[in-house]
Amino acid sequence: MKIIGLTGGIGSGKTRVLQLFIDKGVPVYIADVEAKKLMQSNPEIKKNIQAEFGKKSYNKGKLNTAYLAEIVFQDKQKLRRLNSIVHPVVYQDFLQFVSRQKAPFIIYENAILFENGSNKWCDYIITVTAPLGTRVQRVIARDKVTAKQVQDRIVNQWDDSKKIQASDFVIVNIDWNATKDKVEALYSQLLELSNL
Repeated sequence: MKIIGLTGGIGSGKTRVLQLFIDKGVPVYIADVEAKKLMQSNPEIKKNIQAEFGKKSYNKGKLNTAYLAEIVFQDKQKLRRLNSIVHPVVYQDFLQFVSRQKAPFIIYENAILFENGSNKWCDYIITVTAPLGTRVQRVIARDKVTAKQVQDRIVNQWDDSKKIQASDFVIVNIDWNATKDKVEALYSQLLELSNL
């Protein structure tokens, strides 16, 4: 079974692209969603986050995402520290997920696939991209945040040109019909590659 990494900068539309694969029955592991679940439920992660970022990291037992985001998106060192707490546990969870699958390929979706080194788990990598201005506008509309808040997140991610160079496939997500056609073709191609 092949592991296909799917990544893209914030606002690139990778979640919509991922949904097209889900609609085709491809098993997917969404790293951010699973990491948040583990940050909520895993006692070791909770203990280490509180030790590193203080008791305010959890509010009545619930992860205080706004508080953590405020800290880590302003300080790359603190973001690296948070990732080093969460990342190894997510990796173990991912391995368990993979062991339960029977499909020809699965998709591992991670916004920071290259940044945290999890690209090394993947057989092939797809990067979803869109012009920077389009991405910023999408995130402002989606998350009701300021352009500055979007830029704070973007600076913590690799530049698209760097991701594209390190990827096997690129989806330029500007026109949705063209994106759907590209995913359709890619799905067939990945099935072929998985059966080699």
